[in-house]
Amino acid sequence: MNKTTPALALAALLSLAPHAFAQGMDHGKTGSGHGGMMATQNLPPAEAEVRRIDKDSGKITLRHGAIKNMDMPPMTMVFSVRDKAMLDGIAVGDKVEFTAVQDKGQMVVESIKPLKP
Repeated sequence: MNKTTPALALAALLSLAPHAFAQGMDHGKTGSGHGGMMATQNLPPAEAEVRRIDKDSGKITLRHGAIKNMDMPPMTMVFSVRDKAMLDGIAVGDKVEFTAVQDKGQMVVESIKPLKP
């Protein structure tokens, strides 16, 4: 039977720690993570009114309620959208439900859908 010294066992365990720690982190709240992709299913939705849409640049201005995952109070601000196609079917004045994250210094809409009147 091979006897492993405590120091060698500790070194092996510590070499695995960064990977195990990274796997357990909640990347959806901060916008960090593998490839910048977010776990949208875990994001709490917020409600907003669409104030302006710029499809060419992939931007939308929303007058939104609190965004809980970012500890953001209600305000009006411009967001980028993850995909310009998300803006299809959305019009100025629409009430919407959306999720957003901060990703690489920008506020990004991860999902958006019109609310039924």
